[in-house]
This record gives sequence, structure tokens and C-alpha cells, in this order.
Amino acid sequence: MGDFELLERDGLARIGRLATPHGPLETPTLLPVVHPDPGRQPIPPREIRRRFGLGAFITSSYIAYRSPELRERALASGIHGLIDFDGPVMTDSGAFQQHAYGHVEIGPTEILEFQNRIGADIATVLDVFVEPSADHGEAEAGVRLTSERARAARKGREGLLAVPVQGGTFADLRAESALEASAVGDILAVGGVVPLWEQYRFPELADAVVAARPYLSPAGVVHLFGTGHPMTFAFGALLGVDLYDSSAYHKFARRDRLLLPEGTVPLDQVRENWCQCTLCGETPLAEVATLPDAEREIALARHNLLVSAEEMARVRQSIRDGTLWELAERRATAHPALLAGLRTLKDHPEVFRSSEPESRRTYRETGIDSFRRPAVDRWRERLERFLAPTDARRPMVRRVPLEPNSLARIPPNDASGSPLGWSCPTPFGPVPIELIETYPVGPALAEAEFVPQPDAGPMSVKVFEDVSQALGREYPWNRDWVAEWTRRQVAALLRFRYGDEVAGPARARAWIGERSRRTGRLRTIREEDRVLFQIGNDGIPRPTFAGAQWLVEALPEGRERVVVDADAAPFVGEGRSLFSRFVRTADPTLAPGSSALLVDPDGALLAVGRLLLAPHEMGVLRRGIAVRVTAHRHVPAGPVEELGPDEL
Repeated sequence: MGDFELLERDGLARIGRLATPHGPLETPTLLPVVHPDPGRQPIPPREIRRRFGLGAFITSSYIAYRSPELRERALASGIHGLIDFDGPVMTDSGAFQQHAYGHVEIGPTEILEFQNRIGADIATVLDVFVEPSADHGEAEAGVRLTSERARAARKGREGLLAVPVQGGTFADLRAESALEASAVGDILAVGGVVPLWEQYRFPELADAVVAARPYLSPAGVVHLFGTGHPMTFAFGALLGVDLYDSSAYHKFARRDRLLLPEGTVPLDQVRENWCQCTLCGETPLAEVATLPDAEREIALARHNLLVSAEEMARVRQSIRDGTLWELAERRATAHPALLAGLRTLKDHPEVFRSSEPESRRTYRETGIDSFRRPAVDRWRERLERFLAPTDARRPMVRRVPLEPNSLARIPPNDASGSPLGWSCPTPFGPVPIELIETYPVGPALAEAEFVPQPDAGPMSVKVFEDVSQALGREYPWNRDWVAEWTRRQVAALLRFRYGDEVAGPARARAWIGERSRRTGRLRTIREEDRVLFQIGNDGIPRPTFAGAQWLVEALPEGRERVVVDADAAPFVGEGRSLFSRFVRTADPTLAPGSSALLVDPDGALLAVGRLLLAPHEMGVLRRGIAVRVTAHRHVPAGPVEELGPDEL
């Protein structure tokens, strides 16, 4: 596998770095398609890098080979000399031309050897393009032949190798091809999908990639052929696409079309100079329409490249912010078929679950479909376990609308002292009051201070009526229930996150919850003077080292643990990050963003850390951090200060 390092993520989407002979390639990124003949390339690669920040390209080794003049120049000066560019260059193999024209004048061994000789940073196997209309027999034959060629290519290629994943519309063949590609490839290129892009068959495209995605190695860089339109970049990133290739910037320019994240606009429909980008500031769109054909084509190609580069940067920022699903939902309004494709992705939460982060900084709703995201699916699954009928202590849930400053006046127990199971209606469905601050509910409702306040005023008439119907008007309504709700919430959060192995002892030992003086939200869980758990804005209790010591004793062996190789144990115990190659095993139920117990091979606690990688990625990715340490054994827990909204 290639030298790929994951730096940041939002689910399957990854900010990463791939080392190449001509410098690192930052992902996700767009590889503009450049013609190997500089005379036919409208914008030189050096200008594209300088003006638009796109620093890697894809070009056709087959077209260069087919032209005697280009072939000789490429062999003499390399592909970088041919296109006059000194950064990373990926070469295609001619598979699409073979599909379109029925044949190419070169075989798989020869085209690979040519790519080697001209110095391609990433060479591509000459695969068999499987049409979406192919029957199972045709698709299977294409997959088998592609796999044979890929295995042979691996033996003949020392550098980075792109292996296409074929299989047409058949899930079993996509899975088989993904496994075969992962065994020998560095770049795993989902192919045979260009007709689906061109015909806006996004639900079928989603099915094809979803079928392959679980079988693509985490160490492989995922390339999706044909993702040239900026409105589709966020859609692809949701599926973990690292590399996009695009000739759309030039193809659409030749047809007098402007590319935008919101769709495509014919130039002849432009009447206002509504685009104020730097290029349109130089030559307004209304004037571009009057330029001679060649000049107009170049101007539009530049505009399309700028929009594409900006959208790719926007995708990367949304990954860093944890808002990629929101961006994809907004982009899906560009076309009904794209919206249908996004809904198809949400029909397969199992594909995202292993990489879905435990929480994000925020949860922004764009529409009713926002409540079908994988994060909601995971939360509802955990809520069902929390509400499981095996817990005989939980009574029938009653519903009450929450309002600012009203919770302190809602009794947690009935007149006999038995706990009541209050819940409140939310866009996610009825939620137990104790869990109202957990992600995704808490961040989604953050504007409403639905938390118990020490200085809570009287509840509204509506809330009073709802509560009094259940308890009777003779109930002592003037009592402040904050302390009782705090005890309830401490036990509920621990049970929600860890189960009764932790929640039960917490109740028995009378652990104390402390609330923020500013917001009233639960912030720490203590035992006497020791802070055991800290609670951020996602409502998830995260152990300090003292809390981790208690969890190691309370939880079964293996639960919540990442086992550190003996060579790295001393460094992790001193607070150093745990690198992927030093992970022995990890609890498969953990997720990116989870707080884990880092232990040595003998089970001794070394540290607490937050996962960057999912458990199934650890050890597979040979570079980069798997877990960032947040507390370790050589630093005693001190007093906890009031933390800002983004500090926990």
C-alpha cells in the first residue's frame, strides 16, 4: 500500500496526505484532466496551480502513446516534461477509450510499462470497463479480467498503482472487485460509473459505491472516476472519496456552460453580472458572452476551474468542521436526482456506522432528511438499548414539553418517591429528559436552554397543566428539583454510554454531578474531590485518568480498550499520541471521537485518549495517529476550570 496518512475526518470523509515522488498530495482533492498535447490544453498546468491552487493532475498515457510525436517527447522528458509540470501526475491507461472505440492499440502490460518509463507518479491498470447495462455474466468476466491484470501490474510496478473497481450494478461483484483491488492497489478507483454521472443516475451510482465501500482497504486512497461537477463533490466525500478527476471544466466551457455548486447555467441565459469572483471581476459574464470563440472557451474554463477549486476547499473545511452532511444536503437541492442519490446513501447507515464519529461540534438541520443521517440512526439504536424493557426500574414514559427554566420545577418522582420517566417531544422523537443534552439532540436544540437552572422561575401554564394531570395539583410544586435531577442525569448518562456496569455503582456510591455556573449544563462527575468524568457540549461523559482507573475495574476485559504495543507503552504512558502501527487490538464498538482506555499488553492502564481512527483502521494504516491522548498516568487530576463551548 502507498504511504497514506489520515489527518482529520468526518465519518468516511478524510483529510489525508499521500506521499508521491513529486511531493505530497493532499486529499480530498480535484485532479483536473489535462491533455498530454500542450497545444490542445486550454489552460497550462502551471497556471492552474498558481491561480486556482490545484496542484496535481491526471492525463492520458494512452493518448500520449498513440501519437508518435507525443510518445517520443514523453519518453525523452517524462510525462512531467511533456505537460510542463513538476507536481504529482496520475496517468490513465486508455480503458475508457477501449470501451468507447472497442479497442486500443496497446495491451495492459505495454501500457503499464509505458507509464513506468515516462515517470507517472500514479499509474493505472488497463481495466475492463463494465457498462451499467451489462448482465451479471459480462460484469463478472470484466471483474475477473481486471483482477488478473491488476495482479500482473503489481509485479511490474514498484510505484503507486491505481486499480479500478468494476462490477457494474451488481453488489456482489463490486464487493469482490473491491477486495481484489485492495490486495494490490494503492489507489482504489471506482470505475464503470461515468455513464451514471453523465445521465444523472445518482441513486444507481450510490448503490454501486455503497456496495464496494466496506471492502475498500482503509489504507487505500479512493478515487471515483468522472466526478467532475462541483455540485457532486460533497456527495462523493460522504463516501470517502479522496481523489476526483475532472474534464468537466473544459467540456462544459466548450458548450458555453458555467459550472456552479448549485448546478449548470448556460451562458446565453446570463443577463446580470451576478458572479463577483476574481475572474468575473476582470471580465464580467455579460462581456464573456461577446468574446471570440477561443477566448470565450478559455474564460469559461477558468471560471469553471475556480468554482471547482473553491467547492473542493469548501468540502475540506466542512470535513474539519464536522458539517459535511449539512453541505451535501444543501448541494443535493441542485437536482432532484442528486437528492434521490443522497437519500439512497441514507438507506444504508450500516456502511457509515463503523466510521461515524461519536459526536460532532454541532448538528444543523437543513430539512426533514437531516433526521435520517447516520448519527441519528446510531443515537436511536443506543436510545433503544437505554429504554430496553429489561430495566424494571423505568416506568411508563410520560411526555412534557420543555421550556427554558422550567425543568427545575418538574418533579422527578411521584408522591410515593418512585422515579418518573419523563420525556419531551423533539424533532428526533420523544427523548428522556435526562438525555436531552446528548448528541445529536443537545447541539440541535442548543438555542433553547433546556437545562435545570438553580434560579428557575415558575413553569408555564401549559407545562403545569401537563405535569399536574399526572401528579395532581396537591403536589408540592414550590420545591426546587435541580439536585435530584442532577443525580438522575449522572446515572442516566453513564448508563446511556457504558451500561449498568458503570451506572449501577455510580448510584450506589453517590457520585456528584456539577453544573456550569453559566449555562446550567452538567459538566463534571465527581467522587469526593476527584473528577471522574468531564462532559462537553455533546453530553457524553468522558473519563479523566481517575475515571479511567475506575472503568478498568468495572468493565469487562476488552470493553472500551485499545491495547498498545509494548514498544510504545512507555511513550503513551507519558502522554504521547498513539500511532496506528503500535495498536495491537481495539474494542470494535468504539468509534472515531470516542474516549478509550489505553492499556498495555498486560491490561495495565496507560492513558485515556480520543480516537481519530476507527478500530478497523488501526494497524492497517501504517502512518499517522490512531488515538490522541487526553490524560495519562504521570499527571494527577487537578481542579477543573469552567470550559468554553468548544473546549470539551
